[in-house]
Amino acid sequence: MAKIAPFKALRPAAELAPKVASKPYDVLNSKEAKIAAEGNPYSFLHITKSEIDLSENVNIHSTEVYDKAKQNLEAFIQRNVVFKESKPCYYIYELVMNGRSQTGLVCTSSVDDYENDIIKKHEHTRPEKEQDRINHITTTNAQTGNVFLAYRNNSSIDSLIALWKKDRSPVYSFMADDNVQHTVWVVNDSDTISHITSLFEEEVPHTYIADGHHRAASAAKVRRAMGKKASENANGFLTTLFPANQLYIMDYNRLVKDLNGLSEEEFLDRIKEDFTVEQIGTNPATPEGLHHVTMYLGSNWYSLKAREGTYTNDPIGILDVSILQNNIIDKILGINDPRTNTRIDFVGGIRGLGELARRVNEKDMAVAFALYPVSIQQLFDIADSGNVMPPKSTWFEPKLRDGLLTHLIS
Repeated sequence: MAKIAPFKALRPAAELAPKVASKPYDVLNSKEAKIAAEGNPYSFLHITKSEIDLSENVNIHSTEVYDKAKQNLEAFIQRNVVFKESKPCYYIYELVMNGRSQTGLVCTSSVDDYENDIIKKHEHTRPEKEQDRINHITTTNAQTGNVFLAYRNNSSIDSLIALWKKDRSPVYSFMADDNVQHTVWVVNDSDTISHITSLFEEEVPHTYIADGHHRAASAAKVRRAMGKKASENANGFLTTLFPANQLYIMDYNRLVKDLNGLSEEEFLDRIKEDFTVEQIGTNPATPEGLHHVTMYLGSNWYSLKAREGTYTNDPIGILDVSILQNNIIDKILGINDPRTNTRIDFVGGIRGLGELARRVNEKDMAVAFALYPVSIQQLFDIADSGNVMPPKSTWFEPKLRDGLLTHLIS
C-alpha cells in the first residue's frame, strides 16, 4: 500500500509566490527560460535553469551550472524569498485551466515504494536525463521538480480534501501567465495529517507516475548513492497525487525531419498499404478517435485510419502511438528507436496543431503526425501489466509550477 509523508516545504512568502512560481524546468529550453525570467529576480528558473545566469557558451550540464543553482537557492533563503515550514505538513494544490479543475495532495512518496513497484511506471528513462537531475539534487540538496502521481479514485480522500479546502483559506492563489489558476492550502493539523497518511496506506494499493519518471528515478539513485549516510528526508521524494477522474491527458505529437529518401507521392503510396488515406485540406485536422491519425505533409492535412491487422489488442499494441510507430515511423521512415534517433521530434498538444504545420512549412521538418490522446485507463493497464509505453505518449495539462513547494533532502 502507498506510503506517503508530510514534509517541511521550502516555500515562498505569500506576496512573492506569483513571481517565484515558474514553469517546470523540462518544458522550457535555456533560451525560453531566460526570456521567461527576464526582469524577475524572484523567478525559480534561476534555480531550476540556472544556466540563464551564466554565459550562453556554458555547457548546461557542467558543474558550473549546478553550483550556480545551489548559490541561487541559498541566496533565495538568505533574502527571505523562500522559507522553511516549521513542521511537516501536507499541501493541497488546485489548478484550474479553461474552467476545469483538478486538486492534488503534495507530499513525499516513499523511495522504497518506487523501488518495490508500489509506485507504477510506464516509461523507460534516459541515463543522461537522470544524471542531470541527480547532479541537481546532489548539489542543491533539494528536490525542486515535482513528480506527478495518479491514483484510482477514493471517495474518502476526496471528501477530506474538499472539506479542508472549504473550511480553510489558501496560502497562495494567483493566475499565472498561462491563464492557469494556482491555489495552495497548508494542511498543518496533526490529526488530519495522520488521517490522510492512514487513508493512503490502507486504501490506495498503488500510485502511478503520470509525469516525472526521470525525477523519480534520480531521487532513488541519489538515496542509493548516499548509502548509510542518507538522511530520513532522502527516503522520500517530492510528489503530487491526483485522483484519476480529475486528470486531463493531451495528445503528444510527432514530427520527422525527412521522408527517408522517398518523394511525397511515394511516401503516401507506402502509407496506403496499412491506412485508409484521405486528403482533408489546409485547415488543421484533429483525430476523431482511436486508431485515427492526422498528418501534415506538403501543404495539406490528411486523415489516416488504421486498417485491421495493423495493430494488436494487447495494452501496448492497441495504442495509437504504437500503430504509428510500427507502421509508419519504423516501417517506412526507418526510425526504430524514437528515444535516441535525432530525426524525430515530439510536440505536446498544448502547443496546438498549428505548431506542427509551422515547422513543416518552415522546412524544419518534412512531415507531422497528430495523435488521439491516450486515456488514463490505458496508462493504468500498461503500468499494471509491467509494460512501458512508447516514449512521449502522454502530455498532462495543466502543469504544476516549480518553486511553490520544494523538498530539502538534508
